[in-house]
Amino acid sequence: MKSFLKKALVISAISLAPTAFALDMTGAGATFPYPIYAKWAEAFKAKTGSNLNYQSIGSSGGIKQIKAKTVDFGATDNPVPFEELEKDGMVQFPAIIGGVVPVINVEGVKPGEIKLDGPTLADIFQGIISDWGDKRIAIMNPGVKIPTGPITVVTRADGSGTTAIFTDYLAKTSKLFKDSVGAGANVKWPAASTVGGKGNEGVAANVTRVKNSVGYVEYAYAKKNKMTFISLKNKDGNFVAPDDLTFAAAAAGTDWAKIPGMGTFITNASGAKSWPITGASFILLYKNPENKANAAEVIKFFDFAFKDGKKMAEELDYVPMPDATTDFIRKNVFTKVVTK
Repeated sequence: MKSFLKKALVISAISLAPTAFALDMTGAGATFPYPIYAKWAEAFKAKTGSNLNYQSIGSSGGIKQIKAKTVDFGATDNPVPFEELEKDGMVQFPAIIGGVVPVINVEGVKPGEIKLDGPTLADIFQGIISDWGDKRIAIMNPGVKIPTGPITVVTRADGSGTTAIFTDYLAKTSKLFKDSVGAGANVKWPAASTVGGKGNEGVAANVTRVKNSVGYVEYAYAKKNKMTFISLKNKDGNFVAPDDLTFAAAAAGTDWAKIPGMGTFITNASGAKSWPITGASFILLYKNPENKANAAEVIKFFDFAFKDGKKMAEELDYVPMPDATTDFIRKNVFTKVVTK
């Protein structure tokens, strides 16, 4: 299987005995879920012969492509408002839950060893705290030897759902950040040292390359690249590390069925073990698609992922959608898509 760090996922046709009904599906958007979509696509191809060409171009790009009707589905971590879905004749559902993690390249520091709260992290990304030797960082990390040095802030250069999740968290925990930077897929980062990277891949590469840098990526990218992450203080006042258990704890209180369009952020959630920068990745489909056969196959793909893809998701530290939620999606979302 091709590395998930490559720009596009292309699952080629089975050369020996493809099924008579195998189709080529196309999707584009979020880089956040790309690693798990790659695993699901490989397994789905082996079972059905159908191929998925998924372009990992960022959430904003995915929304643009589905609106332009150049792909069968769009993917975004920045949920589309219900009113906009209705206007455009689309449905939306969450496909997977994961976590966004702040990652660093600071010599001698182990993963999770540096602990921060939301306001301090927000001030780092605003450039208010510009050196690892800052007193606020030291006070929060007694006994941890953190070398001094100017901080390089690494952010997304493209329209990003990962950025939307990350900034939603920072805006919830820091009024100063909310007022001066705001939240969304595209924000103007004020730190003078800011450098951009395209996709989660680009941010991970830049943080790995630049000494004393800090960035934010979906956890699968941090894990794959063996990156050093920061532990965060959650809403309940506990310092937690990112993993599938803390992501699941954060998402446990979300009642997706009661949310119009199923679109919501789950950042800064209550719970003793909750990871504060947890989010879902969403799929966009037209209710009356032009290519109905492909739309039907997309639904089969995600139904397969919900049923048979849980273990694959857990292996990459994603959190599968709960059974009650996937049952709701089948009955109340998939049924709205005309496939014949």
